[in-house]
Amino acid sequence: MARNWVQFQRGLSLPEVNERYGTEEKCHAALVAMRWPDGFVCPKCGGRQHSYYAARRLFQCTACRVQTSVRAGTILHKSTTPLVKWFLAIHLITSAKNDISSLELSRQIDVKWDTAWLMKQKLMEVMRERNATYKLEGDVQVDDAYLGGEKAGKPGRGAANKLPFIVAVATRDGHPIFTQLRCLPGFTSEAIKAYAAANIAPGARVRSDGLACFGGFAEAGLTHIPIITGGGRPRGTAFTWANTGLGNTKGAITGTCRSCDARHAPRYLASYEYRYNRRFDLPKMIERLAAVATHTDPKPHRFIAAVRPKRRVRAEMPG
Repeated sequence: MARNWVQFQRGLSLPEVNERYGTEEKCHAALVAMRWPDGFVCPKCGGRQHSYYAARRLFQCTACRVQTSVRAGTILHKSTTPLVKWFLAIHLITSAKNDISSLELSRQIDVKWDTAWLMKQKLMEVMRERNATYKLEGDVQVDDAYLGGEKAGKPGRGAANKLPFIVAVATRDGHPIFTQLRCLPGFTSEAIKAYAAANIAPGARVRSDGLACFGGFAEAGLTHIPIITGGGRPRGTAFTWANTGLGNTKGAITGTCRSCDARHAPRYLASYEYRYNRRFDLPKMIERLAAVATHTDPKPHRFIAAVRPKRRVRAEMPG
């Protein structure tokens, strides 16, 4: 049986990561090139003439005299963690097939758990914002699923302790190309219509299991093909890749992270989506995420932590 070249492609090894990003100087030079590929641009006035204070790695604009660092105004804003550890964290998070827990990350890069947790959340937020810029097109399989459900309470859809999310997989010639894993306020026609308008390209053909709320795809102007499957998980080739994606996501959350805070569930889903959609070129994963991070606005701890009342959820798929 022929091997899947995507699955068995060679990514960056740890020695190669160390060779490219093993010193602060190398990491700093890489970030500068990513943030200002055409040369320094003052974030305040847009000026290009500048001087450089090497001892503190500060750029000073000649026009407005404002000093800035390559970290300032990015997701790394005010972080005192060495850049070497940031780049290693990016590698471990993007190369892990089934994610990496914050505790394991803290051990691998030698920082406190709190620091590793915040670093991971910030990088996943970068992924989430980046994912939002893309839309699925062509033939798309969709299905509904939940995070949570382990507490006692109302069973089935609508239970208070469940977080609904949708999985959508765009296919080409029967093979999966890109996916989306997005939390929804609920499985209603209005929520599906809003999701479709923001995330599915016009002209796409959407296949679903016929759940009533999926009529929102047609309301959004898309071609909706309901395939009534009866009770349980939708079967058959029409939903193969949606089911596979849900199974992999569930395995990653329950097997690697064990559970996740419901406030941060969209970021965890975004990280799985980000890795899957960029699986075709593993050696460039560090460069791609680091480059986006340099163009992502700062996210302080109060932004990362304060979303909704705290509770833990596990992955559940309706059956």
